[in-house]
Amino acid sequence: MREGAQLRQAEASRRYEVFHTDCPARDVVDHLTSRWGIWVLISLRSNDLRFYELRDSIQGVSEKMLAQTLRALVKDGLVRREVEPTTPPQVTYGLTEFGQDVGEPLTDLFNRITQRLPPRSPA
Repeated sequence: MREGAQLRQAEASRRYEVFHTDCPARDVVDHLTSRWGIWVLISLRSNDLRFYELRDSIQGVSEKMLAQTLRALVKDGLVRREVEPTTPPQVTYGLTEFGQDVGEPLTDLFNRITQRLPPRSPA
């Protein structure tokens, strides 16, 4: 019985302290839950997209904000960036395994919300 308590305590000490301002996991959560972070992850859930395809799929995002969001998500390891050596270079974005893992519950949440909303009235 004592071994189990010691093991749980050891596991807890290896986890991040997400409520502390200097916790690296907190930065990832901040980037993910930023205004555009969730939309990038949801847009990339099905397939890889080029920058302009992402921009077109997320209405309202400026190129500057999309670039900043992608840069942060790539740095956090949620999104991968692949550059094809062509002229001009073709850049494709996709989810990493970590991004897919994190994006799955977000997709479920998104689907639940859209299923629960009342039907849209015709404009």
